[in-house]
Amino acid sequence: MVEGNQCFSYLWLVPAMPLFGALFNLLLGYRVGNFIVSVVACGSIGLSFLVSLCLFRSFLGLAPEDRHIELTVFQWISSGSFNVPLEFLLDPLSMAMITMVSGVSFLIHVYSVGYMEKDSCFSRYFFYLNLFVFFMLTLVLAGNFLVLYIGWEGVGLCSYLLISFWYERRTAAAASIKAFVVTRFGDFFFALGIMLIFVQFGSIQFHTVFANPAEVLDSSMAMWIALLIFAGAVGKSAQVPLHTWLPDAMEAPTPVSALIHAATMVTAGVYLVARCYPIFELSPYALQVVGIIGLLTAFISATVALVHTDIKKILAFSTVSQLGHMFLALGVGAPGAAIFHLLTHAFAKALLFLGSGAVIHALDDEQDIRKMGALRQYIPATFLTFTIGALAMSGVPGLAGFFSKDAILHATFVNGGPLMWALIVLTASMTGFYTFRIIFVAFFGDKRWDVHLHVPGKVMIIPLVLLAILAAVGGYMGVPYVLGGGDQISNFFAPNFGAPEVHGTIEPVVDGGSAEAAEAVEGEMEVVEGEVAEGGVEVAEGEAAEEHGPAGSPEMLLMLVSAVMAFGGIGLAYFFYMTPVGRDVPTLLSERFGAVYGVFTNGWYFDAVYEVVFVDPYIKGSEFFWKAVDVAVLDKVVSGVAGIVLGMGGLLPGLQLGMIRWYATVMVLGAIIIILYS
Repeated sequence: MVEGNQCFSYLWLVPAMPLFGALFNLLLGYRVGNFIVSVVACGSIGLSFLVSLCLFRSFLGLAPEDRHIELTVFQWISSGSFNVPLEFLLDPLSMAMITMVSGVSFLIHVYSVGYMEKDSCFSRYFFYLNLFVFFMLTLVLAGNFLVLYIGWEGVGLCSYLLISFWYERRTAAAASIKAFVVTRFGDFFFALGIMLIFVQFGSIQFHTVFANPAEVLDSSMAMWIALLIFAGAVGKSAQVPLHTWLPDAMEAPTPVSALIHAATMVTAGVYLVARCYPIFELSPYALQVVGIIGLLTAFISATVALVHTDIKKILAFSTVSQLGHMFLALGVGAPGAAIFHLLTHAFAKALLFLGSGAVIHALDDEQDIRKMGALRQYIPATFLTFTIGALAMSGVPGLAGFFSKDAILHATFVNGGPLMWALIVLTASMTGFYTFRIIFVAFFGDKRWDVHLHVPGKVMIIPLVLLAILAAVGGYMGVPYVLGGGDQISNFFAPNFGAPEVHGTIEPVVDGGSAEAAEAVEGEMEVVEGEVAEGGVEVAEGEAAEEHGPAGSPEMLLMLVSAVMAFGGIGLAYFFYMTPVGRDVPTLLSERFGAVYGVFTNGWYFDAVYEVVFVDPYIKGSEFFWKAVDVAVLDKVVSGVAGIVLGMGGLLPGLQLGMIRWYATVMVLGAIIIILYS
């Protein structure tokens, strides 16, 4: 504990408040009524957010080297040399996460009061929601892998409960099972990774494992541990090939979708890799895998979002794509940029999901954008806030998403090479297309609905407005305040990932880079995925010294390209869905390129392949064992044994005749047999 800052001893209140709200609504919610339930649920998260802000204020007053605070709540497991306390760790990474998680979750809770007001299971909903936030805060505050794993499995459990909240729908029940099974597959490997860490380090506490892992691990062992950890992140954060559960999770109530996509569940994987980055740094191969998986996920999911017609599933594939951006940043040595984008994405994606919820609520649960239209005239507040979220998500200059996405694109160009950069820039341009496709189809054009419109109340609009403000200005924490001098977000995360290296006017993002990577940046600016650059970005020392002005800065040029591509995606969506000439183009393209269109609309056939390779054989195998083993063998054996017992039991009543002469005869015969035998 830092002397003079006793407020950090109250860190345990951050997760404890949501837990209290969850337990209250579990035990008393059905008795006290919806008003008390909502006050306790929202109030507990709000208090958690206020405590986080107070801690943040004191945290900023510490010197960077002191921003590592461990709080042991109690000694949990002690067996020989194996000691695991229930401990929390507050450092820049966890500080940013708890502030974002509690703040965004609070707004989603408030919104939920209006969205779920007529649901018969109001208290059960808020019990699940509070519990979800508790486990997520436990996850990001954990000071060792076991506490982290409890939070990790806890958010998985809560996602299952919330996706199947309307369990009477078969689709919701099936989606929850799918999410649970797919994420458990990744969790299995994550658990193996934790076990391997304990074998290598003799401890699972972060301060021991991350102090200097290079002294314990060689590159091969670091690779295996990193890949096992990453497998868990792939499942939880819905990366290829374990991404198929997330779009189906849209069966949950829309505020739950916002919570999963913006503040909890799927962000856990990005946080995990960032937390374990000292291990990933030791394995260039593991970082390459992270970057390539992130890039493939970003591209594949963006192409599916281009053609989907369900408003929530478009946003779901958008989330998968943006998570791919974050993993790409982690893979190219820019963990600070990844967490920066995680924060700005949380604001914009929560806003978009809650905005889509307002649309769905207004149209009596209609989710097909083809059955909407002209909504800007009827729900203008939702339209304006949704548009701000779409602009921020698209990476339009001046809004939050632009700064964080530009940091990722710049790091990819410098550390990943032109090919990766070109593909991620193309992917980023798709974001503008599919987000504004929603706006142009749902909010403009002709009215294509005939239901009684339910205008969202203030309790739903206020969170939208606050999130719109955050989506607009949240990115300025990452704006370079002096050209070539870094930015506030990078400097804040320096204790976790190291200070950003700056050479000339090009700022390669090596926040979490190793000493070798930092040295490779110098000289000819050759940095590659891994250790050595082949075809890396080369800048002559003289040119780097000369190009100090914005006009000649490669970073400014990359920023310009990013902005042009963002506007290009929006402009193409406008041409396709707003101009008379362009409205027929999507149909013509789908007919002309039917095979490609089929791949996109079917999600690149991942589900179809899994059905053939895993699901069908499992079902057929189950049917075989049911009929050939259970029915044909086990049932008959059990029935046969039961029949023998019943048959023998049927003989006994025949001996009970109630006749004394018969009993005497039997006794005499028995005595004779005994005498003869003896």
